[in-house]
Amino acid sequence: MRLLLDTHVALWWLGDSPELSDEVKGWLDTEPEVYLSAVSPWEVAIKLSIGKLPGPSDLAERLRDSHFKPLVITAAHGARAGQLPPHHRDPFDRMLIAQAQTEGLTIVTRDSWIPKYDVQTLRA
Repeated sequence: MRLLLDTHVALWWLGDSPELSDEVKGWLDTEPEVYLSAVSPWEVAIKLSIGKLPGPSDLAERLRDSHFKPLVITAAHGARAGQLPPHHRDPFDRMLIAQAQTEGLTIVTRDSWIPKYDVQTLRA
């Protein structure tokens, strides 16, 4: 499977949260193609700086330095994100959807609105 982590899933993995089932944790620890978008550390850093996310000040760096494959943001991703229907306005999630669509990835998420887009999802 080629997986792209939603930011909350990456944070749950990093914190060994009981929110993730053993099955999902196993996939994230063993699947060779699990991607972390550049948008996730960016989102975490912004939310930390404005007080919307509790955690250590180096949380974004911890995500960045995880064992997941990095997925950069390209101009193609930006163009695709701008073309998505307005089901949801969160720019970080819209970028994840655009990246998954462009790269043929399955988003691992718990968000209920992401499946409204034409994108493969795996419930975390």
